[in-house]
Amino acid sequence: MSKYAKYIGGALGWALGGPIGAIMGYAFGSMVADKSLSMEGGPQQRSMPGGGARRHTGAGDFAASMIVLSAAVMKADDRILKSELDYVKRFFVSNFGAAQAERYILTLREVLKQDVDTRAVCRQISAMMEHSKRLLLLQYLYGIAQADGDVDPREVEVIRQMATWLGISVKDVKSIEASFYTDVASHYAVLEISESVTDSEVKMAFRRMAFKFHPDKVRDMGEDYQKQARERFDRITAAYEAIKKQRGIK
Repeated sequence: MSKYAKYIGGALGWALGGPIGAIMGYAFGSMVADKSLSMEGGPQQRSMPGGGARRHTGAGDFAASMIVLSAAVMKADDRILKSELDYVKRFFVSNFGAAQAERYILTLREVLKQDVDTRAVCRQISAMMEHSKRLLLLQYLYGIAQADGDVDPREVEVIRQMATWLGISVKDVKSIEASFYTDVASHYAVLEISESVTDSEVKMAFRRMAFKFHPDKVRDMGEDYQKQARERFDRITAAYEAIKKQRGIK
């Protein structure tokens, strides 16, 4: 295969799928150029919208987005950790099976070598992906940052910036971040309220958040995506129960 395969793959990827398609195409082209890697079963290019109405998002689109943004978070602290790669691989294995997960990890390793225009990628994701799935994507990215047990501030800064480009509100970001902590203040942050609200406002906040993050909103995705959504929903419920116990709400 020609040494120019990766550049051809990138050009075709851009034509088929915007910034994400270009990145994935370049990565796949690099893999094809390496004769030790099989061409079969690589990530599939999917047509992306040039703008306008958002189309239905499939698991393949979500996986491609995860690969590209995973690389951005992993490089944020200038080091690529085995614990982060293991976290990503476990997610892919549980959702796609070992063989497909291995191909995605190989693709991720290639993407990690690229200088990615994260803003353009996030804008494309925002245009093509439903809000509920963007929230799930953000939750996954925080999981990468926490994989080694020590969340680096640079990783948090990168994720927050990506959240802005993804069209995710500050309240939603703080709510997802708070899910990774267990202090009293974090329970209120999960429900996107302050500790000064009334008991009735606590109940209203829980109903609002339960509707926003209900697992049924991602029922068309793979089992592991649905598992993440259920975990998110469980965190919201747990935060509500903790506040009820603290306040003595019946």
